[in-house]
Order: sequence, then structure tokens, then C-alpha cells
Amino acid sequence: MSRETLPKTLGIAFGLCVVCSLLVSAAAVSLRPMQEANKLKLTQREILKAAGVYDPNESKNPVSKQFEQIDTKLINLATGEPVKEGVVDPATYDPVKAASDPKLSVAIPPDKDVAGIKRREKYEFVYFLKDGEGGFSKVILPIYGKGLWSTMYGYLALEKDLKTVAGITFYKDGETPGLGGEINNPNWQKSWVGKVAREKIDGELQPVIDVVKGGVKEGSPGAEHEIDALSGATITSNGVQNTIAYWLGEDGFEPFLKHLSASDGHISESSDSEEEGGK
Repeated sequence: MSRETLPKTLGIAFGLCVVCSLLVSAAAVSLRPMQEANKLKLTQREILKAAGVYDPNESKNPVSKQFEQIDTKLINLATGEPVKEGVVDPATYDPVKAASDPKLSVAIPPDKDVAGIKRREKYEFVYFLKDGEGGFSKVILPIYGKGLWSTMYGYLALEKDLKTVAGITFYKDGETPGLGGEINNPNWQKSWVGKVAREKIDGELQPVIDVVKGGVKEGSPGAEHEIDALSGATITSNGVQNTIAYWLGEDGFEPFLKHLSASDGHISESSDSEEEGGK
């Protein structure tokens, strides 16, 4: 008689599943610290790139060492002020995860959601390139918004005047290679440097970046805040423009930029409260 029976077959299959599951779980747990370290390194590298101070020779100048010239603050997007101690833990706070957590995010009214993200986190990190004299020379802001196929994540750096673009990077997206994927092209990113991102309109600084088809005509009216659109990628180009418009607008970093400007570049302790974060 055959020794192969249905119970034995199922038992062996079950045993194999258990062993494989344990091996996968053990690998995931053991690799998590390495994954977190790589994630932190990527974040720091992109911030340095946006600020224009990244040294690619990481063997002699590690990213962690380079990042010592960056100061990090966690701010309340609604007030523009630093988040009070105890509201959230900056060491474990993840803005990307917070954006999908109803307790840590706010819904964006459709008429304001030009970036197409639906919700945004209440609190966000901002980064300062130190000037060596106790102040800063550039401020780096996280940005994200919808392109053609994906949410595009990046960083926008502004000069100390809080109006001029110092740099831009996109580090995570699913746009079409060779078309919308050209947002990752260093040459296109360099074309942003020196452009005017915010301009006074009716007495208030407002986002004015314009991603235009047909190329920027240097010397023409408005050229100082125009960027060449990506060839064959109209929706991605519009998505980038809308992303910048949202994050430099009143529902994004405008309260922070106003607060920073009013404090003459110095971030003071805030009277911010957890309830204020929901505004």
C-alpha cells in the first residue's frame, strides 16, 4: 500500500510553509536596521543634493558627516511654528505615514488640492543649511504631488531670501522613463537654480513658478520664474508645477516661511499646541 496519504501530504506542505514563513520573518527582522539606515542615508543625500552641497565621494566624506551642516526642525504646517515637545516624537515620526493617519493629517478641500494628494500631514520636517555664523544660508522643504502615474517625492531648496530656488530633487516616482522620468535628470533640475519661486502679488508673497511648453525665452517678461516643460510629458510637467504651487502656498509651507521671515531667520520656541495642529 502507498505510504502517501492526503493527511501526510497536507502535513508536509504545512510544515514547509511554517519553516519558510519563519525564515522570511527572521530575515525581515534582521534586515530592518539596515533598511532603516539606508532610508535615512537616502533622505540625507537628497537633502544635501537639493541644497547643492552634496559630495559624491562618500568613501572619504560619508553622507552622515556631510549632513552635520544641516539643521532639522519639525514644524506645524498650520502655524508655521516648531512643534511643542511631547506632541509627537521627532525620532520616530514619519510624515509619509502620518499623511494617511487621520489623527496626524488633515483632509485637503478639493478646491485647494492642486497637488492631488487629498490629505497632508499636520507636522513636517524642514531643513536648514547652516551658514557657520549661527544662522542659515538655505532652507530645504519636502514636496510631493501627483504626476501622470505616481506620487512624486522630492525636496525644494530656497535661498535665504525665501524667494529664489537654490535647488530641487525628485527621489521617488513612477513616471515614464525618458519622458516624465526626466524630472530626475540633473540637467533639468539645474535649470531651476536661480529661478524666482515666490513673488509679491497684492502685497503678499505667492508661488509663481511656471513650467512652460516650448522652452523659456530668456529676457522675456516672466522668464525669471519659468522652467522648460518636459518634452512629451505634459501631465508630469503640470504635476510638478502644481506640486510647487501647493507646497509654497497657504496650505503648505507659507505659514512657516512667513514665520521664518518675521523671526529674521531664527526659529523660536512655539506656543503651538496639539489642538492647533488640526487647523
